[in-house]
Amino acid sequence: MDLGIAGRTAVVCASSKGLGFGCAKALADAGCRVVINGRNPDTLEAARVKLADSGADVVAVVADVGTASGRQALLGAANAVDILVNNNAGPPFRDFREIDHAALVAGVEGNMLTPIELVKSVIDGMAERGFGRIVNITSSSVKAPIAGLDLSSGARAGLTAFLAGVARTVADRNVTINHIMPGSFDTDRLRASLERTAWQRSVDVPIAVDQALQRIPAHRFGTAQEFGALCAFLCSAQAGYITGQSILIDGGAVNTTL
Repeated sequence: MDLGIAGRTAVVCASSKGLGFGCAKALADAGCRVVINGRNPDTLEAARVKLADSGADVVAVVADVGTASGRQALLGAANAVDILVNNNAGPPFRDFREIDHAALVAGVEGNMLTPIELVKSVIDGMAERGFGRIVNITSSSVKAPIAGLDLSSGARAGLTAFLAGVARTVADRNVTINHIMPGSFDTDRLRASLERTAWQRSVDVPIAVDQALQRIPAHRFGTAQEFGALCAFLCSAQAGYITGQSILIDGGAVNTTL
């Protein structure tokens, strides 16, 4: 399918690897000029090379989007932004009793306030030009909270609620705001989580992996490629009638009808 976004400029945050890279790759394959971002120069350059080798028009910006200067550098490299994919690392697993005030503030800053600041920076330009697609990568824990990820769940749920009203104010200008809620995807974060689980349960990592797979009806982890394909569709010309939605992609792990 031609997604109708060739030539559009897309900014994809935290896109040097994992789900962010999957989104950047899918948008690049759709013909977008893609601005990618990461904090590790070597990892980011490797991602840029992968995209460029496939013929993509790609710009790499080393920056921390959690800072005002990082956001300014990222948006400055893009100029007019047609597509924004918000992504950022979430707080680590931790019992909520162990989360002090500074950690609470950092979690909300990273997973709620930072995406909102980026949306504020691009949304009026999108509305003026009559096209805009904003996709926020949140988590399945927004729908089905996971003990130990309370701060991540709360901040991402706050982002979802905050932007729900905003989405309705620009829908008539062909600007959409949606959220993708990933379940278990084959990423560095998941592998680290499974290694921690194996250590806590005193079992080998393959056993922890198998136990995790048994809880997923699809009996596999998701791939960055299929996640990116969903993101690219939500950014497409054909998705203009989808806005204010949170789309779960988890292999059926969350047992729900809605």
